[in-house]
Amino acid sequence: MEPRFGLSDKDFNRLARFIQSECGIQMPPSKKSLVTARLQKRLRLLKMDSFTEYVDWVLDPSAAGQELINFIDIITTNKTDFFREPGHFDYMTKEALPELLRRQQAGLRRPVQIWSAPCSTGEEPYTMAIVLLEFAANQRLTPYKAQILGTDLSTRALKHAQDAIYDMDRVATLPTAIKKKYMLRGRDPAKPKVRMGQELRQMVRFQHLNFMDATYNVTQTMDIIFCRNCLIYFDRPTTEAIVNKLCRHLAPEGYFFVGHSETLNNLKVPLVQVAPTIYQRPNKG
Repeated sequence: MEPRFGLSDKDFNRLARFIQSECGIQMPPSKKSLVTARLQKRLRLLKMDSFTEYVDWVLDPSAAGQELINFIDIITTNKTDFFREPGHFDYMTKEALPELLRRQQAGLRRPVQIWSAPCSTGEEPYTMAIVLLEFAANQRLTPYKAQILGTDLSTRALKHAQDAIYDMDRVATLPTAIKKKYMLRGRDPAKPKVRMGQELRQMVRFQHLNFMDATYNVTQTMDIIFCRNCLIYFDRPTTEAIVNKLCRHLAPEGYFFVGHSETLNNLKVPLVQVAPTIYQRPNKG
């Protein structure tokens, strides 16, 4: 069954206002075609022929239930890759991790604490785990302790991340040595898959988090926070509020990474820039 009519401007604007208020994410008119395409697949699956009927259902707090979660998952899922923006991982290896080790014996006396927010389907936190293990091996640090937290709004993305199973083409560009060392190849040649190895999986944990929550249910003090390629979806006041809430969990002299098209300049946040798209929280003594 196909929807009889397209997504109207009125219904799109209703959804846009809801996403802005509940998730902080801006959905300008230019996103209407993307939203229409994603919802069309959902309506087809549900055998619904009216976008208005679906929007009424989703926005009715007494009726939507699980479908509201499905809707947010559909709208907010974003692209990610292993070793995306590799310069950040080079900086971790050459600057941040050695400095944390020198200053605090982080990794030896206590675990290095890293937060991937948002983590999407897990490629970023598992990349972090590989970087940490390779750093420890190259520095001959045994044992080296690290804990990585991945948080995301999308429950679907978190389930994918926890399963730690990816299509083979997702890791096609990674060095063969890295794949052999840290990943497990699936046995079905018709559906080539790869699973992150136990050494990676045991370093990473995942939990649900909405950036719009007043406080974040995170107990650790982080040495490094990655908040990349998501701030562009928020307006300036919302971005400033999110970064400040994240920084409540960032240690003095801890590092904060944003995406290559993002900047925190001119925002009232407790960070100073130390490299392009990389910031640090000053130690106020």
